[in-house]
Amino acid sequence: MTSDTTAHASATTPHTFQVDLRGLVDLLSHHLYSSPRVYLRELLQNAVDAITARQSEFPGAPGRVRLSVDAGRLRVEDSGIGLTEADLHSLLATIGRSSKRPGAEGIASARTEFLGQFGIGLLACFVVASEIRVVSRSARTADAPPVEWSARDDGSYTVRTLPADARPQPGTTVELIARPGSADWLAEERVYALARDFGRLLPYDIKVGDRAVTELPAPWERAHPSPSARRVALAAHCNELFGFSPLDSIDLSVPVAGVRGVAYVLPSSVSPAQRSGHRVHLKGMLLTERADELLPEWAFFVRCVIDTDSLRPTASRESLYEDETLAIVREALGERIREWLTGLAAGDPERLAQFLTVHHLGVKSLARHDTEMLRTMLPWLPFETTEGSVSLEEFAQRHPVVHYTQSVEEFRQVAPIAAAQGIGVVNGGYTYDAELVGKLPAVRPGTTVSELDADTVTAHLDSVDPADELALAPFLAAARSRLDPLGCDVALRAFHPLTVPALHLDDRAARHERARAEAEEEAGELWAGILGSLRGSAPRARLVLNHLNPLVRRISTLPDAELAATATEALYGQALLMAQRPLRPADSALLNRAFIGLLEWATHDRENGR
Repeated sequence: MTSDTTAHASATTPHTFQVDLRGLVDLLSHHLYSSPRVYLRELLQNAVDAITARQSEFPGAPGRVRLSVDAGRLRVEDSGIGLTEADLHSLLATIGRSSKRPGAEGIASARTEFLGQFGIGLLACFVVASEIRVVSRSARTADAPPVEWSARDDGSYTVRTLPADARPQPGTTVELIARPGSADWLAEERVYALARDFGRLLPYDIKVGDRAVTELPAPWERAHPSPSARRVALAAHCNELFGFSPLDSIDLSVPVAGVRGVAYVLPSSVSPAQRSGHRVHLKGMLLTERADELLPEWAFFVRCVIDTDSLRPTASRESLYEDETLAIVREALGERIREWLTGLAAGDPERLAQFLTVHHLGVKSLARHDTEMLRTMLPWLPFETTEGSVSLEEFAQRHPVVHYTQSVEEFRQVAPIAAAQGIGVVNGGYTYDAELVGKLPAVRPGTTVSELDADTVTAHLDSVDPADELALAPFLAAARSRLDPLGCDVALRAFHPLTVPALHLDDRAARHERARAEAEEEAGELWAGILGSLRGSAPRARLVLNHLNPLVRRISTLPDAELAATATEALYGQALLMAQRPLRPADSALLNRAFIGLLEWATHDRENGR
């Protein structure tokens, strides 16, 4: 063999990775698992998988798990398939190898029934333990002797064969010795609470001491003497899990998707951005309490708990893997909630009204993408209008032309005037409302929808007698001159209620043009030229003075032109405040100037004895 050949052979010689167990434990505890509490889930998963494996080979084999705590030690004993000495070396000393791998010792047919991997799951227990001892006896080999695997968190382990009487029956016992600072995780009450949380839906006989862990059948599958008794039982279950009494419960049985469970309707409104906190069990074992991706985004008004055998967990088994199956399940669960809403609309309008009082926002979010749901909910969904809070169906019956505003401020400034003039306006400034009003013609043919603008409102106001308007021409010219720097015109109309002296109308087009003009003033020469080229013909904001208002009549006939102009500024500021619009610096300066001016006029007259 030449030296080149020798060098090439040396270069391709395979090597085996070495694993630092302390580093692995740190990785598990700080990066893979969210909390040390998952150590108990791993122990339960190993026990349940072992029992599943044994029953798949030996039908009728016992399914029993016992947990006991004594002086900082936790023992978990199961009646599962057990391990041989070769298994101990293969599965517990080789990271990532699974006792459930395809073709492993004849149990590949049961692969889908298993929850986890024995090796990595057991090593995760080093998060709370300094030493782990496993005593096991295989059920597959007749007269197989018990074997012991004992390991420490420094990475060392020993394997030995025990006398036959050390474990007479097949199965496995895992014993943990608490590491310093982790004794609380192995206290009996903590172990029981964790076992209940993770394992209450597991299909086997599991106890901590003498206390049962499992409660089967699941709460949503239990028989009850009446529907009302079932509602009471589910409400108690919701209170235990989530800490609230639900408005209602929704069955989430979707057999084709392998999902069983229940959704609880929150008794108070929540933000759509709030995290959902759904609980997902995988084949009975709690997988996560924060499955935010389980339901469609619009279903933020429910919290649900399900058991599934079709969804895939992530590597940490604390969340769901986003794949096509999860998308199908999400759509199926969303459809169940849609059906519940439709059922309420058809058969229980009182409960639907109670629900919508709290959660109309969630239903509006759904109706944006579901035309049929919008059609179903039209008689029930509340909208703020010039006639109060009414449904779109009721409002459209009274107003074939439905006007709407894009903002709350626009609605507030025109609502009293529009109502007095008989104009039907919907406040579209709330979340989803403008979008839903825009969809109204599609679900209610014959209805016309139009965004309200300043011209529409002004056109519905009564004109002033030409002779009266001509007489007031000097006052109007002075008022327009005073408000022109603010980008506001002045008009004179007669409208009700006459207690409103002035109305500030400012639609989106006018605000856009004003913002462009302000930016042009502040920009450099180059940008000013560009912004100037974008100048539009959009109407400016306008202050509509009410000729029926006595105060406006008196101001318009003041002989002092400067005082009349100051009073006009005050009317402008008052109209802005009534509309609850944000004030620009120029508006604030005007308000301050008008206030000081009126005070100076009042005190000057008093000093002169007038």
